[in-house]
Amino acid sequence: MVIKDDLIKAFFEEKAILFGHFVLTSGKESDYYINVKKLITNPRVLKLIAKLMKEEAEKLGVEFERIAGPELGAVPIATALSLETGKPLLIVRKRPKGHGTGSQIEGEVRPGDRVLLVEDVTTTGGSVLRSAKVLEKEGAKISAILVVVDREEGARENLKGYTFAPLVTVSELLKRKNPEKRQVFHRAQRKG
Repeated sequence: MVIKDDLIKAFFEEKAILFGHFVLTSGKESDYYINVKKLITNPRVLKLIAKLMKEEAEKLGVEFERIAGPELGAVPIATALSLETGKPLLIVRKRPKGHGTGSQIEGEVRPGDRVLLVEDVTTTGGSVLRSAKVLEKEGAKISAILVVVDREEGARENLKGYTFAPLVTVSELLKRKNPEKRQVFHRAQRKG
């Protein structure tokens, strides 16, 4: 698929994948870091991501009334997808607001609303799962969870029960960077 290939190329052109020593949000250490924020601050690539997500949702046959993204990294993605599809936007805060209504969700969500939840990167899937639970607590139904890149470190397994689809996987990115790196990654993954 040419458009997916364009996204993979953008990771390297925008230096959105770095190699070295990094500590991830999940607390795990890694020898590479995926910075999707480098992509989503580029309007051309953000539009490409929104288009790919719309196509992925159509391919999966996912029906939804609203699009949600957890703060911070997924908000531009959810916004671009909202503009691409014409569907209303929801923003899920990490914590309830400490003032005003105290809401944890910005935007209107009604019981029974089908929500397409998007995320920038998943490692274990913990943060997107927390957002799904916040939405479900308000009566929303999660139609699917789409992510720009899955690090393939447990998110798919931890999100069982949800339709989960990454636009690209870390294996695809590492294979493009260095064909031998993919084999090392999978050997390390089997040991872990």
